[in-house]
Amino acid sequence: MKSNTKSLNRISIASLLVALGIIYGDIGTSPLYVLKAVVGEHKIDETLVYGGVSLIFWTLVFQTTIKYIILTLRADNQGEGGVFSLYALVRRYGKFLAIPTILGATTLLADGIITPPISVASAIEGLNAVNGLEHTIVPGNKLTIGIVVAIISGLFFFQRFGTQNIGKAFGPVMAVWFTMLLVVGGAQIMHYPDVVKALSPHYGYDLLMHYPHGFWLLGAVFLCTTGARPFTATSAIVVSGISEPPGSS
Repeated sequence: MKSNTKSLNRISIASLLVALGIIYGDIGTSPLYVLKAVVGEHKIDETLVYGGVSLIFWTLVFQTTIKYIILTLRADNQGEGGVFSLYALVRRYGKFLAIPTILGATTLLADGIITPPISVASAIEGLNAVNGLEHTIVPGNKLTIGIVVAIISGLFFFQRFGTQNIGKAFGPVMAVWFTMLLVVGGAQIMHYPDVVKALSPHYGYDLLMHYPHGFWLLGAVFLCTTGARPFTATSAIVVSGISEPPGSS
């Protein structure tokens, strides 16, 4: 029993690093285009910024933390997740359940197709803010699209060597990325601590109800969850891919 416990502890640490490279990169790049999409061409003021941050924060709390991490990840079938695994549990209650299962699988597939281009494109388009690249990296031009296609093609090419290897390669990179977000974000909060007030949900309410066309900004806010749905579907696969079967130690 002790050897199995030690093995599980060791595996959990490895799983964390691998998952960081495979899954959390998507969640970590969402802020690159979410706040930009919320602000858009609007005049920047306190209601827009605080309200946008508030909506993004509470969307992640309810949609990602509570719904996916706390509830969905606990809905497993002998440690296996995903709509087909859950269908194996409930199929005895009626054949019609195959329909929502198929719909769930197709929507996840569609999300998995659209999310990588959005994440990579937003990262490349961010180079537009670098001095000297304003007229080179332009959203939608051939160079930007070519770079995005090359990066995605390269990732899918190397993925054939195993998802675990991709995770090991990108795990340290994403650890540096999130450390940078923590340091830079913390420095900005110290410089302007009033932004913490945006965590109050009433700022989000004011944006939705009192800001011109504020309700339609929910479509942009929803982008912050694009990395969460592939996360829930893939996390069990990542863990099982590097785990040892029970009693193997």
